[in-house]
Amino acid sequence: MNEQNPNQQTAGERVGHHGCLCREVLDRLHECFDVSPGVRQHLANSRIEFLKAIREVIDHRIERLSNSGQRGAKIAVE
Repeated sequence: MNEQNPNQQTAGERVGHHGCLCREVLDRLHECFDVSPGVRQHLANSRIEFLKAIREVIDHRIERLSNSGQRGAKIAVE
């Protein structure tokens, strides 16, 4: 594992950090607990899996709404 300056960010961190719920959770964990760099790395890596899980929930909900049937009735317009 390569060590980097805490103030130094990679391009992915700069782009993905703004408004990212996962990143906010990680920041709060870091503030509340004295986590080691190894723990921080594991949590950072878990962000991808967390976002994939949210995507799966959204996809499932879209599928349920799409297959729920037609809600309205067609009316012929003259």
